[in-house]
Amino acid sequence: MKRLILGCLFFPLLIFSQTSGRVIKISDGDTITVLLKGNQQKKLRLAEVDCPEKGQPFGKNAKQFTSDQVFGKTITFIETDTDRYGRSIAKVYYDNGRYLSKELIKAGLGWWYFSYSKDASLGKLQENAQRGKVGLWQDVHAVAPWDFRKMKRELRNKKDEVAKNEVKVKGAA
Repeated sequence: MKRLILGCLFFPLLIFSQTSGRVIKISDGDTITVLLKGNQQKKLRLAEVDCPEKGQPFGKNAKQFTSDQVFGKTITFIETDTDRYGRSIAKVYYDNGRYLSKELIKAGLGWWYFSYSKDASLGKLQENAQRGKVGLWQDVHAVAPWDFRKMKRELRNKKDEVAKNEVKVKGAA
């Protein structure tokens, strides 16, 4: 029975790989690159948070916040998945166990990515930031990054459609 309990406690550690590395690049608020042993680089997409995109209000602020928190530091991370771009999705910890995704949400510089997270405490932190008008929540028209990306895709598709129709019209003339 004792082995079963110990097995249950340590099983999650077997599923997710945990490692550490020094942060050498900040791509945006929720994407960093770490240098691992053997000079190997690994790009990490932060789990459970989605920060404003480049070109979106507060995108630069989120990137700067992430940089201020972890750039040049040795962090610990637990890989939880891989995204469609091949990046490792990871929970990133720094400064004696601070969880970077949580800090971004508390600072009002990222949305709780509820579609990919079961941690409702992050939703509570987001609600607190919204109530306090912290960070991006100062903007009454704040647009979630997933909606921003969708709008950009739709706009790009419309432009492609218009360009195809122009070619058809020129060809018929």
